[in-house]
Amino acid sequence: MNGRAVLVTGASRGIGRAVARAFAAQGDRLALHHRDSAQAVGQLLGELPGDGHTIVQGDLADPDAVRAMTDAAADALGGIDVLVNNAGVYFHHPAAELTYEQWQDAWRTTLDVNLIGAANVTWCALQHMSSGGRVINVTSRGAYRGEPDAPAYGASKAGLNAMSQSLAIALAPRGIAVACVAPGFVETDMTTEHLTAPGGDAIRAQSPFNRVARPEEIAQAVVYLASPTAEWASGAVLDLNGASHLR
Repeated sequence: MNGRAVLVTGASRGIGRAVARAFAAQGDRLALHHRDSAQAVGQLLGELPGDGHTIVQGDLADPDAVRAMTDAAADALGGIDVLVNNAGVYFHHPAAELTYEQWQDAWRTTLDVNLIGAANVTWCALQHMSSGGRVINVTSRGAYRGEPDAPAYGASKAGLNAMSQSLAIALAPRGIAVACVAPGFVETDMTTEHLTAPGGDAIRAQSPFNRVARPEEIAQAVVYLASPTAEWASGAVLDLNGASHLR
């Protein structure tokens, strides 16, 4: 088979969609994961160049569904060379506005997908990955800057950074590299409400470029970190926020 076998979670829109297109453009074969966006991911499948692509479905909060989804991707692609953990959820849950029950639910739901779900997909993908494999995790500027209205989101992304660096050490003897991209605001469906609201100009002004990222910019960074020449970037967290937050 030509090209590498790439599993992208949350591939139906936004960053995941751009990542899938970028890998397909260089001849790789994609497993496009979605939870409940069959129409959108089906449209993407029809737009991708090349052949050998497939669609896989599963709720990342369900460990059994994760394993079935990942195994289905590996069966269809003949293994997994690259995993991109992109899928994530974001809930507005400021502490001062929630009941105790709502607070617990927001944390549980967010961590189940963004952190534990990504960890489970990674474990399952590693069963099909050999030397030269790559795991790229999409985290967030919020892991460092803080997310006052969505603390579980910030914590989940900080946890994903830490998990990635731990696995970078653990998997190096197997020839597998692990790295992260940490975007700031990106022009996606998830951020449209914020960017078109009265505060949209202030969000853009966070960067001295006076704009937010395009999904394609994040995708190109993911493709680089997943490349055979990027092994030495294992353990890195690449900030992609237009100098809106420096550390």
